[in-house]
Amino acid sequence: MGLRSVRMTAPRRRRTRSGDTPRPPEIAPTVSAPRAEKGEKMTDQRRYVPEHMATIKVIGIGGGGCNAVNRMVDSGIQGADFYAVNTDVQALKSARTQNTVQIGQNLTRGLGAGADPEIGRQAAEESRDDLAMLVEGTDLVFITAGMGGGTGTGASPILAELARGAGALTVGVVTKPFGFELRRRAQIADRGIAELEQKVDTLIVIPNDRLLTVVEKRTPLLEAFSYADDILRQGIQGITDLITQPGLINLDFADVRRVMTDAGSALMGIGTGSGEHRAADAAHKAISSPLLEATIEGARGVIFNIYGGADL
Repeated sequence: MGLRSVRMTAPRRRRTRSGDTPRPPEIAPTVSAPRAEKGEKMTDQRRYVPEHMATIKVIGIGGGGCNAVNRMVDSGIQGADFYAVNTDVQALKSARTQNTVQIGQNLTRGLGAGADPEIGRQAAEESRDDLAMLVEGTDLVFITAGMGGGTGTGASPILAELARGAGALTVGVVTKPFGFELRRRAQIADRGIAELEQKVDTLIVIPNDRLLTVVEKRTPLLEAFSYADDILRQGIQGITDLITQPGLINLDFADVRRVMTDAGSALMGIGTGSGEHRAADAAHKAISSPLLEATIEGARGVIFNIYGGADL
């Protein structure tokens, strides 16, 4: 039997700004790709990329964010460029992507933020020009971080502010600490999430504690953190694939932007199914996912990404 997987992102409320006017409909230009001459092969280096394709960047910031980016690179997500941003130069050396940005070089001397979000914020301010160049000319920016630490918590709001200022649809996908972590870390995370929500278009928060309801109780610590990284990956890949991969019901960047611009907080659910009623089972599991801290009742918009076999 084929497997069905459903990923759902549901913005819970929409912020409005005074003076907003409806956007005119976008018309994608018709572009013709160059043809190879007789006997000539088109190489990967000459592969044609239409100018109107959305530019997507996934930026992991801090230790947790960079770990998540490493997992995404290993999983082979297509259609996005990956970046690792950190104050810890040693962590950047182990990044799976060559696109790394060290921030706060003078402030931290490459030694990290010491779990102090104020140091993370100051490091981002010191490297503000570098971060601005990173997001310039990008259509969609994902910012992923593990909230509760220093660099991710302190620097991600500044990066988000720069991304939105550059005109990019800016989506935060972050985790809250496990309950067994320090109480101070949870308090730092709550403050950081509240600040980040004001800077992004859409914020998806994944509470790590809820992951424990879908893994074995004896799951080792490192495996639990790895599972959290994989949930971040699935959330970002679900949205990226909608834009970059063709489907039976095709969506494009304009559709995603319409739902997620100024959306505020959002919920993410993932469901899978098999057997005769696999499609319905996957959908029901997605809307009742343990990852959801609340119901989707009252959501202003929903994005569904459905994966299945040829017998869909």
